[in-house]
Amino acid sequence: MTDSDVREEIMRATYEALCEHGYSELTAQSIADRTDKSKSLLFYHYDSKEELVAEFVEYLVDWFDERAVETASLSPVDRLATIVDWFLYGSSDDHDERQSFHTAMLELRTQAPYHEPYRKNLRKSDDFLRDLFEEILQDGIEAGQFIDHDTEEMATLLMATLDGARIRQLTLDRDSYVDQVRSAAVDRIFDDILADDVEFPDRNGQNASPEQSRRGHSNGDPGTASSSDTAADAGDTRGSGSSDNSNSTNNGTTSDSTADTDTNADTNADTDANADTDANADTDANADTDGNTT
Repeated sequence: MTDSDVREEIMRATYEALCEHGYSELTAQSIADRTDKSKSLLFYHYDSKEELVAEFVEYLVDWFDERAVETASLSPVDRLATIVDWFLYGSSDDHDERQSFHTAMLELRTQAPYHEPYRKNLRKSDDFLRDLFEEILQDGIEAGQFIDHDTEEMATLLMATLDGARIRQLTLDRDSYVDQVRSAAVDRIFDDILADDVEFPDRNGQNASPEQSRRGHSNGDPGTASSSDTAADAGDTRGSGSSDNSNSTNNGTTSDSTADTDTNADTNADTDANADTDANADTDANADTDGNTT
C-alpha cells in the first residue's frame, strides 16, 4: 500500500469517526478501528489527534479543489449555481450522516482560536472558496452573463450568506433555512448582477447531486448532468464507508427547495434574520466544506 493509499484510508476513517462520535469524542482508537492499522501505527504517521484532524481539513480543501476543476466546462452562471448548491446541500441521501459530520466540523471550528494548525487550514478553506467565487463571477462578467460589479465584495457576501444559512440550519435544526436563503439569494443578490437575458438556475428535485440539480436558463434547456455522484463540499469528504470513490457521497439534500420555500413575507423575514447571523464571526472559516466544506 502506497503512502497515498494509507493517507486516503486514514482520511476516510477520520470522516466516519467524526460522523459517529463528533469532534469532542473523537479518539485515535476510534479512527484506527476503521482501518487495518493499529493505534500505534496511526501515531507513526501523525504525532497527535490534533495533527491528524488538521491534515483532514487540508484533505477536504484539496479534494474540493479537484471537484471544482470538474465544473470548469460549465457556463459561469451554471457553475456558480452548482457551487452554491454543493455548499448548501451536497448530494448524500443520508441526512443523519450529513448532520453528524457538519456538527463535528462546527465543533472543530470552535477549536480554531486555540489550535493554530486548525486555524491555518480552515483559513485556507475559506480563502479557496472565496477565490473560487471571485473567479466564477469574473468569468461571468467577461462572458456577458453578469454585469460589472465588485467580485471580491460579492464573493465575501456569498460566503457569509451561505455559511450563515448552514450554521443556523445545523444549530437550530431548521432545514428550511437553506432553501429560504437560496431563494432569497436569487431574488436579492444574483438578480442584481445577472445580465438582462440570463436567469439563475433553480434546483431540480430531491436528493439530486449538484450537477443533476442544475436547470438551464429561461429557454428551458436542462443542465448537463455529470456522471459523478460524489459530493463536493468544503465540509464533505470522499469517505462514506465505501472503498470505491465513485460511490462515495457525503452530504444530503434534505428537502426540495420548491416544496419547502414559501414565496411570501415569511421568506423575507427569515432571510433578514439570516443576514444578521451571517455578519458574525462564524463566517471566518469554512469547513462545513459542511463543505461544505466544510
